[in-house]
Amino acid sequence: MSGANSSSLTPGFFILNGIPGLETAHIWISLPFYFMYIIAVVGNCGLIYLISHEEALHRPMYYFLVLLSFTDVTSCTTTVPNMLCIFWFNLKEIDFKACLAQMFFVHMLTAMESGVLMLMALDHYMAICYPLRYATILTNPVIAKAGLATFLRSVIFFMPFTFLTKSLQYCQGNFIPHTYCDHMSVAKVSCGNFKANAIYGLLAALLIGGFDMFCISVSYTMILKTVVILSSADARHKAFSTCTSHICAIVITYVPALFTIFTHRFGGQNIPHHVHIIIANLYLMLPPTLNPIVYGVKTKQIREGVVKLLFREKDVLTMK
Repeated sequence: MSGANSSSLTPGFFILNGIPGLETAHIWISLPFYFMYIIAVVGNCGLIYLISHEEALHRPMYYFLVLLSFTDVTSCTTTVPNMLCIFWFNLKEIDFKACLAQMFFVHMLTAMESGVLMLMALDHYMAICYPLRYATILTNPVIAKAGLATFLRSVIFFMPFTFLTKSLQYCQGNFIPHTYCDHMSVAKVSCGNFKANAIYGLLAALLIGGFDMFCISVSYTMILKTVVILSSADARHKAFSTCTSHICAIVITYVPALFTIFTHRFGGQNIPHHVHIIIANLYLMLPPTLNPIVYGVKTKQIREGVVKLLFREKDVLTMK
């Protein structure tokens, strides 16, 4: 086998084929992903810079947004540059260990994003349902511990992916019909029994995603109950507008993710493979691209912060 070690049946490298069946359109397909990546990097780095430099945004909600932006920009950076190399330069080889590392970071960061969205839902719950205790409960040390716990949870749950995949035997070849090293796409290349991979992957996704969605659902149920009984229409509008951007981020993240997870295991044979690959890439690209836009448009404090920052920079330039 090309690139294989015959004694261990472990390939030295994999060949990422991009999007099977659409090879002639790779250049055209790459353009929207390239522009989405630029928007994602500029938008998320801009949010991080803005929040770090604006005193008015030094609040728990925006600290969690910084964590979400960092997760987003890291997540798309683990896959998009490699994908563009496949589309533009036909550089399809990826080292076996690099493939395992990419696979781990893709899934770990996806779980991290889910966890941060859950923390943001809890933040909204505390801000709306317990406004007087909000500042005393969500202190900086609590926020730091919550972020660290979310990170460690993601690492612990998805580290076994690496060992399970590494232990498989790859005697059928080293061609992966994908643009990046997705866990199940790599496992399906093996000639061994990858049932443990499929079961563990599904359990990890359900446990983390299910727990996070349960917490988000409970938080918004309690928020809705609190908002409905508010006497002031302005207070209700303010509470709803606070949650709008976060609800959009939840939809953007979970809908394509759930589609990808379940079609891989239950409905893949009924969906053209190139459609599945494109959706899998969108599920990694949509949240990083759209989250900064959604929060920038929907959040008044961020809009005001952008205007203030621009005028401050203008004043500095004028003084020079």
